[in-house]
Amino acid sequence: MSLVIQKKKNEWFEWIKAIIIALLIAFFIRTFIFATSIVEGVSMEPTLEDGERVIFNKIVYIIDEPERGDIVIIERPMINYVKRIIGLPGETIEVNDGNLYINNEKYEQTFLTEETKRNTGNVGPIEIPEGSYFVMGDNRALSKDSRNGLGFIEEDNIIGRSEFVIFPFDRWARTK
Repeated sequence: MSLVIQKKKNEWFEWIKAIIIALLIAFFIRTFIFATSIVEGVSMEPTLEDGERVIFNKIVYIIDEPERGDIVIIERPMINYVKRIIGLPGETIEVNDGNLYINNEKYEQTFLTEETKRNTGNVGPIEIPEGSYFVMGDNRALSKDSRNGLGFIEEDNIIGRSEFVIFPFDRWARTK
């Protein structure tokens, strides 16, 4: 009889140990590698829509530098923002008649519609300081970004790169 009780205690101990290990792994992944964020507002439409939940990679910029076109999570004191990196440190950005110029060379924005390009307005030329980035939302007419309120984004304020839309399920896809 005591052998059966001892076996049940061992089984319970193994289950508790497995649950604790799983929780610690989940905590580690959530804290240091991946997290979720909810898109609020229309500034990234049609790429990301209001209410979508995205997974963002928190470790990628420890290993690598942000790149043009990355959709990033920007940490601010009151709210985090989701924007697309347009300009890199040391570059000169200009938008003229909906066309984006980086260091005086036209850059094709394949992620934008022609109407969105026309709604961007004219910007610059603006030189981006070292250690900073120029970001814009994909819905240029309705985006608070580097043009109008956020200013240049320091690398330390970029806390991750958006990787996947995970909710709603019918929009489940990579965000790049």
